[in-house]
Amino acid sequence: MLNHSITYRLTVNASTEHLAEVRKFVGNYAKQEGFSSEQITDTRLAVDEAFTNIIKHAYQNDESKTVHLELQFDAEKLCITLSDKGKSFDMTNYTFPDVKKQIKNKKRGGMGVYLIHHLMDEVVYRNKSQENVIIMCKHR
Repeated sequence: MLNHSITYRLTVNASTEHLAEVRKFVGNYAKQEGFSSEQITDTRLAVDEAFTNIIKHAYQNDESKTVHLELQFDAEKLCITLSDKGKSFDMTNYTFPDVKKQIKNKKRGGMGVYLIHHLMDEVVYRNKSQENVIIMCKHR
């Protein structure tokens, strides 16, 4: 068990071409730090959704922009921070979708934020000095 904190960083262009690299980055370090395969699957899916939202919504598919990822492990949890300088997301204006209705109407999309909040133990959004930050934590 860790009695200190360990941090890993990665910066990639905002492109779906980097999704596999981001997934591998998160998965490999989470496994190395002792997280279960279920925890890793949940965490990778949440990161996948957050990264895709940044590409689509913050940067409107501008692949020249970058996304910074930081993984921080300590004795209790893993926290993943994704930061970008695109259009910000305002959680106060977000309404969680009616999942049953989405399925019944065979609606695709619009489930990313919902998934992130249900897969992770803590989710925080911040906007500071022209930078958007999402911090997602998974407890051990």
